[in-house]
Amino acid sequence: MKKTILAFISAIITPLLVSTATAAPTKNGFDLANSTIPVSKILSGGPARDGIPSIDKPKFLTANKADYLKSADRVIGVEINGRARAYPIRILNWHEIVNDNFHGAPIAVTFCPLCGSGIVYESKFGGRAYSFGVSGLLYNSDVLLYDRETETLWSQILSKAISGKLVGSELKIIPSSHTSWGAWKKKHPNTQVLSTDTGAGRNYNRSPYGDYNKGQETYFPLEFRSKKYHPKERVIGVTINGKHKVYPFSELAKLKSNVLKDEFAGQQLQLNFDAENRDGRIKGASGNILPSINTFWFAWYAFHPDTKIFKAAK
Repeated sequence: MKKTILAFISAIITPLLVSTATAAPTKNGFDLANSTIPVSKILSGGPARDGIPSIDKPKFLTANKADYLKSADRVIGVEINGRARAYPIRILNWHEIVNDNFHGAPIAVTFCPLCGSGIVYESKFGGRAYSFGVSGLLYNSDVLLYDRETETLWSQILSKAISGKLVGSELKIIPSSHTSWGAWKKKHPNTQVLSTDTGAGRNYNRSPYGDYNKGQETYFPLEFRSKKYHPKERVIGVTINGKHKVYPFSELAKLKSNVLKDEFAGQQLQLNFDAENRDGRIKGASGNILPSINTFWFAWYAFHPDTKIFKAAK
């Protein structure tokens, strides 16, 4: 009788154990079976999927009507074919993604408040337009986006799909500025500005992250850390042929000129920068703008610990 009972229990429990062991890992409802990042390092940021709502039907104001902005407020600025739009960080702190149609060009304006990283992508590729949302998941403290069409997860700083149907695919970065509203408006007086009329009922006069941008702390574990600079030191990073280099603004501020000529990964580069507003763009030898990321030092290093670092001559 005892053997019969044990056999009966084993017959019930064994398939359950096998099923549990072989079940595809999921977090926030996303299938991570083919994740290129260890699943244990993909963490919940707290909110559920879409708990931080993207802005999918953005409204815009003319610059002279954007009275909710101060000159020192940070914005992500985009210029395409002579037309300009500004996306204030005080709004992006609460939404992280704006799915926009920029005069016929579908784009995704993304911002990770924890990493200070603002990156703009073409959201139409492979002949299909995609809409992005906030997954509620993080890797290296950086937001993981997801597209609603395939539910693929994308790493913002890597600009690459890390799990799902499109795993391994890369997003094309659109050049943008990460600067002050005053500097952007001076350069683009006819710019449009994202309206606070988002339908979300958020208080855009305060940041949900308090003084996070000034402190030493980071909220989530990182793969790699470095104490060479303040964790929230703003930097510009570039990747060429699989090699990485970063230009800290504290180093750039030591230069007498706002133009830096450099050589990296076999290419001649020119960095035009604004140290005061911590903005800049990197050009190749032919004058083409190269994809770069304006972010916090800790975030760049967490993803690229083998990075070369520009240091101003003493």
